[in-house]
Amino acid sequence: MTRIQSPKGLYILGTGTDVGKTYITALWLKRLREAGHDVAYYKAAVSGALNISESDAGYVKQVAELSQEDETLLSYIFDEAVSPHLASRHENQCIDRTVVNTNFYKVVTDYEYTTVEGSGGIICPLYVTDTELYMLEDVVKDLQLPTIVVATAALGTINSTVLTIHYLQSKGITVKGIIVNQYTGNSMEEDNCVMIERLSGLPVLDRVRPGETSLHMDVEAMLNCYEDIINPHA
Repeated sequence: MTRIQSPKGLYILGTGTDVGKTYITALWLKRLREAGHDVAYYKAAVSGALNISESDAGYVKQVAELSQEDETLLSYIFDEAVSPHLASRHENQCIDRTVVNTNFYKVVTDYEYTTVEGSGGIICPLYVTDTELYMLEDVVKDLQLPTIVVATAALGTINSTVLTIHYLQSKGITVKGIIVNQYTGNSMEEDNCVMIERLSGLPVLDRVRPGETSLHMDVEAMLNCYEDIINPHA
């Protein structure tokens, strides 16, 4: 493949587990690919899957119809459906920060827009020892990517979403906006969207109803969420 001169990246994370982050990531990449853009996917670690095709990465590849090779989609995969730090401990495997960074930069050399998916919420341990603490936020900061936060429309989402945004910003991480998933359009859910925007000062970029097969966002608005990737080893 041709080496991309000015690759761009974006990190999609959730307010927690089971908010539909993988589903939204798949729809995001699907929309951009269908619009003719050169897109790729990457995830540092996946738990609860026997192989890549059955993992979050495999789901995204299938839905978005990516041509990317399976082995470039993620760096670590674990059978047990627990936090990556616990899964890696049980399987006696180190999640190496250098490997994650290196694998990411290998992907971005071949694609114009690379989207990275997180694991769980932002406060997610990836690898923990008595002397080392490698967190999901470290991945975002190492890769120097802006973020989009995926939240549910349900009761309680104001708290979890605004706290997630404030935490990200306190760590110097840019947040471009929020995508609200599992939205049915009732008055409480719409008020949740309004309050999230008011309390965070950031836009709700899209409201996605259950079972939808496409996002509603304008493609140019999606592309504007990406920022140039700065590879310190280039």
